[in-house]
Order: sequence, then C-alpha cells, then structure tokens
Amino acid sequence: MDELTHLDEQGDARMVDVGDKSVTHRTAVAEAHVTMERSVREAFFGGNLPKGDAAAVVRVAAILGAKRTPELIPLCHPIGLDAIDVAIEPTPAGARIEVTVEVTAKTGVEMEAMTAASIGAVALYDMVKGIDRGASIGPVQLLSKTGGKSGDWKR
Repeated sequence: MDELTHLDEQGDARMVDVGDKSVTHRTAVAEAHVTMERSVREAFFGGNLPKGDAAAVVRVAAILGAKRTPELIPLCHPIGLDAIDVAIEPTPAGARIEVTVEVTAKTGVEMEAMTAASIGAVALYDMVKGIDRGASIGPVQLLSKTGGKSGDWKR
C-alpha cells in the first residue's frame, strides 16, 4: 500500500505539498445512486415533481459541490476547475448521477468529483423527500481518474 500522504512523520494531518508536482491535465469521474419508489422516479424524469425542475436543481447543486470542495474537505487544495459535467440517468431502482471534473493543475480532482456526486444526490433526495422519505443514497464512488504522477485508474 502507498504511504498516506496526508499524514506527517508523527501521524498528524497535513496538507500535501504539491509545489514540486508537474501541471498536467487531470480528470475524475464519480457516481452516486439514489434509490426511490418507481412512481417518484417516473415523476422526477418526467419533470412532474411538486418542487419543479428537480434535474436542474441536482445539476446546479453538483456543480456547486465541486466548486466548494476545498471548503468542505479539510485537506483538499483549492484549484481552479476547468470543466464540470453532470449527467443524470434513470436506473431500475431510481437515478444515477455521474459527474466528470477536469482541471489542468498540480493535483487531481477526485475529491471534487466525489463531492459533486454526493451533493447532487443529497439535492435529489431533498427534491423527492416530500413524496418518498424512504429514498436512499449510495453507493457514491470514484469510477476513474486520469493524469498526474500516479497515472490513470479505472474501477
């Protein structure tokens, strides 16, 4: 197993020094699943929820989540993101939110993609909770990442 880079020699949390890293194009793709009743899924994808255009809310929430990641994840570097793409698709159990984040920087965007997918899923729950309190979130997971010293990775 690789060394845990967010810990110093004494085991204390630290922000990783990326000063000597190379600037490269990096991407990360993450997903979040939301399970909900079939009728609620149909209302969501049909644009018929009582709260209005839930898909637009989910997309904007996910984008905001990616942009705010360094404020939420204590050791995450603030970086200027180049692109954020949010796709929402139906699944047999509900919905799948997939977020792709891109940057040209010294550090990756896995945390931004994961945070975006998570926040999108929570926003979706908020949009349907009035008619399906039993909706649930999970899994949330990284699907792939590219760029950087460690190279590409795919689930």
